[in-house]
Amino acid sequence: MKNFSILLLLLLFPSISIADMIIGGEVVYHIVKGDNLELIGAKFGVTPKNIIKDNNLNIKKFLRIGQEIKINNRKIVPMTVDNGIIVNIPDRMLYFFKDSRIDMAFPVGLGMPSWRGMIQWRTPTGYFKITAKRKDPIWHVPESMQWKMMMEGKPVKTIVPPGPDNPLGRYALDTSIPGIVIHETICPTSVYQFRSHGCIRVLPENIETFFERVEINTPGEIIYKTVKIAATEGGRIFLEVHKDIYGKADLGDEARMLMQRAGIEDRVNWQKVDRAIKEKSGIAEDVTL
Repeated sequence: MKNFSILLLLLLFPSISIADMIIGGEVVYHIVKGDNLELIGAKFGVTPKNIIKDNNLNIKKFLRIGQEIKINNRKIVPMTVDNGIIVNIPDRMLYFFKDSRIDMAFPVGLGMPSWRGMIQWRTPTGYFKITAKRKDPIWHVPESMQWKMMMEGKPVKTIVPPGPDNPLGRYALDTSIPGIVIHETICPTSVYQFRSHGCIRVLPENIETFFERVEINTPGEIIYKTVKIAATEGGRIFLEVHKDIYGKADLGDEARMLMQRAGIEDRVNWQKVDRAIKEKSGIAEDVTL
């Protein structure tokens, strides 16, 4: 199964380079039945906007089965740990480490920035541990969610049994952060989006292996890094910028601070840096001078 995990990582992020903290790259993907731009983005950790731009797609035309499209999902690993889980909120990515190596990395869905002016369903930052692993979990609907169901005019549920209508899917990993669960989603297009009520949503094809690989008491941390930089062994400088979805950072100041701290501010093309900050593509861009 370990070989399968590595294969899955290679399929999603084929150019793994732990030394320079960069994973992913350019791949070619063939459209399959049921695909749409949001679902493809959920699979690879890219935005529909990037897919459209990279392939010069006409959004008024349907995708064709077998159609070939280019995907660039180059990412900078935000931090490393010997063993454990890192979730970066702006990145919408989960990184799982074992024995100081990346065992898996995949896109996730996270908490909505606001709902009717309220921000209570944002995914929180902080340290955690995996406290339980549940197969075919029962969903005990939180009171806040029951209230939201009522406000939306939907039937109010208190308990949802296992099955195709359970938002937790078939696999759930409870964390020590109250109310925060890493779980399979029955809404695949919500992955790589900010649509959850704080929980961490995972595609079915990723959660199966992750559930098996993760042990109870595995440590983790949810972080908030909108800007990431990496210097490769070949001397290239990469910058990755994400939208400040929860309004916590100044992207320009953050980029300059990171460049200065790394002592590489004289090795970058600042026009490229400014463009990356403006575009906020979520892709690691080469900004070398």
